[in-house]
Amino acid sequence: MSTVAPSDWSTRPAPEGPDGWIGRATEVAAVLATDAVARDRAGATPYAEVQLLKDAGLVTLLGPTAHGGAGQDWTTAYRVIREVAAADGSIGQLLGYHYLWNWAARLVGTREQWEQVEAEAARQRWFFGGAVNPRDQDVVVRDEGETLVFSGRKSFSTGSRVSDVTVLEGVLEGTDHHVFAIVPSDSDGLVFHDDWDNIGQRLTESGSVTLDEVRVPWAAAAGYVDKEFRPRVYNTLNVPTIQLVFAHFYLGIASGALETAAVYTRTKARSWLHGGHERAVDEPYVLDAYGDLTAKLWAAEALADQVSAEGQRLHEDPDAVTEQDRGAFEVRVAAVKARATDVALEVTNRIFEVTGARSTAAAEGLDRFWRNVRTHTLHDPVAYKRREVGRFRLTGDLPEPTWYS
Repeated sequence: MSTVAPSDWSTRPAPEGPDGWIGRATEVAAVLATDAVARDRAGATPYAEVQLLKDAGLVTLLGPTAHGGAGQDWTTAYRVIREVAAADGSIGQLLGYHYLWNWAARLVGTREQWEQVEAEAARQRWFFGGAVNPRDQDVVVRDEGETLVFSGRKSFSTGSRVSDVTVLEGVLEGTDHHVFAIVPSDSDGLVFHDDWDNIGQRLTESGSVTLDEVRVPWAAAAGYVDKEFRPRVYNTLNVPTIQLVFAHFYLGIASGALETAAVYTRTKARSWLHGGHERAVDEPYVLDAYGDLTAKLWAAEALADQVSAEGQRLHEDPDAVTEQDRGAFEVRVAAVKARATDVALEVTNRIFEVTGARSTAAAEGLDRFWRNVRTHTLHDPVAYKRREVGRFRLTGDLPEPTWYS
């Protein structure tokens, strides 16, 4: 992989404000784009790519400035995810999941816990992964006095081998109480399996993981005080927050696909021999298609940005979040997820209509955009997102918090 040397970043001042950090993400995307097709084909563990994110300062975007973080908010993080995903959907996903898991301590933990985690994460430039998959059988957590012992298996663990720390989740044995904890990714008993072999998002390190007696001190159990969980409505904001991550990297992939296709149309595509035009860029159906897809993408991006700003207001005062606030936000997020899914699938599919038969050559790599979107948009059925929105429109009912809503 071609990367900017770490010294190139270290000799430059840190970006200032949201625009500066979005600009830095655009620079990172330019680096990733240079060999995105080859890296997608190779499917190698993206150690260099994650190091690039660290060197550029994007890993600590949400971290406290007092400990070396950028101190930015979620509205900026979402835009950064979109920029990176435009060049490489896998790395956009990795970064988005990292931001969510970095924020997990704040979502679930006590103030003392999240302040400690965020400070250390910023200082050490931790990259987060997560072994949390609700569709699998629950990991069992055994109470051994001062220690918790996690045992089980998860079929997905995004970030796995490129992560410094991993978020674990399980259920206390004999109860229905869930426990989240952050552990070093090289912890004894934590085994990542190299079995991610899907058609898209090939570099996300999303293979399965086995937890074989992974030992964690009770003090690391997020949100627990004296072995009792202290619930807040804010705890349930994890789902709409990660669903917005999904929407933004879908839109980023779509944006990258449209721009890559446009370059191809301008430089390589041929006009149709019976169309009466010398250049492909003058073909009426080509202009119509690009106009249609661009308008749809811009509309979806605008909705995503607006709802992201609504979510940021909830993040700014966690203790004030009510069930009504949370439910209303989830409906809005569901609408974004549905629109982003449809638009991204349409864009990444229809670009071939305006690039022509020769653009399907493997060397062009245009198929990777569709493969990436198609793979991850199956994460949870988009029909259930539309159902949430439709039910709210017809009855005013807000969705109850679940692992997917």
